[in-house]
Amino acid sequence: MDYLPLSDNAVRQLIDSTTIFDEFRRVQAQARQYVGGMYWKTQGDFEYLVKTQPDNRQQRVGPRSATTEKTYREFTIRKHELESRLRSLREALTEAERLNKALKVGRVPGTVVAVLKALEDAGLGQHFTVVGTHALYAYETAAGVRIVQGALATQDVDLLWDARARVRFVTDLERLDTSILGVLQQADRSFERKEGHHETAINAKGFEVDFLRRQPEGDDPHPFRFSDDEGDLWPVQAVRASVLTNAPRFQHVVVSATGRMTLMRTIAPVSFVEFKRWMAKKAPHRAEAKRRRDLLQAGIVQRLIDNGLLLAQ
Repeated sequence: MDYLPLSDNAVRQLIDSTTIFDEFRRVQAQARQYVGGMYWKTQGDFEYLVKTQPDNRQQRVGPRSATTEKTYREFTIRKHELESRLRSLREALTEAERLNKALKVGRVPGTVVAVLKALEDAGLGQHFTVVGTHALYAYETAAGVRIVQGALATQDVDLLWDARARVRFVTDLERLDTSILGVLQQADRSFERKEGHHETAINAKGFEVDFLRRQPEGDDPHPFRFSDDEGDLWPVQAVRASVLTNAPRFQHVVVSATGRMTLMRTIAPVSFVEFKRWMAKKAPHRAEAKRRRDLLQAGIVQRLIDNGLLLAQ
């Protein structure tokens, strides 16, 4: 068998923990709109409502009036409600992750979960897509199965950067005042740029994160460094990456062996099958062992689709 079903207990726990995780993400996204605070500031004979940001930047909303008093009141009440709900959900999430570990719900490498979580927490998750072998973790979780280990073993994860949303990406990263390497170091402080491979970050255990991009099209910058930081990473052009860039997307919660959860954004299963079959049969300079594994992975995902365990899109 290429895959085995999860136990009934593990499936139930996955469903429950996913519900909690999804609600936590929803409320967390709402709470981001209420970061910082508001206060009244007196200036001469006038009093103004001021909005503060976590980095201490301030914005004057307007002079005191019925309108700004309503704004202040609604902001304060809603911020308190969301913070209270987040605290409750965070406790529920901690308990769900404990049960995930106890019931062996997941097995995604902890470093992969930590990296994806760091990108999501930074608000950059939508700019990167997991491509290659690690996409199988999203597919098997969605299908409620365990794929054979031989199809999964790898010491690196490939992240495809979407050059189509370059302007928004640059804006999002500048808002954080950091680099992509800095974001990865939030997941694991030992990550550094690999010598001679500016597209790759490697940690102290030899796990690599490779950043890919499509061949330049239109006004795509080339070459492109993620930030102005000289030590940051440069996504490298990859074979048929334009096909992956344009492929329909698939996302699902994934779980590490320690129970931690995050969202994995990858390509639709049908696109994965098509790409892996192309890699196995037509990719130039592809090692024979990798071609065999490409066919194995494509076959497993296709059978999950054919057996109704995994939606094609």
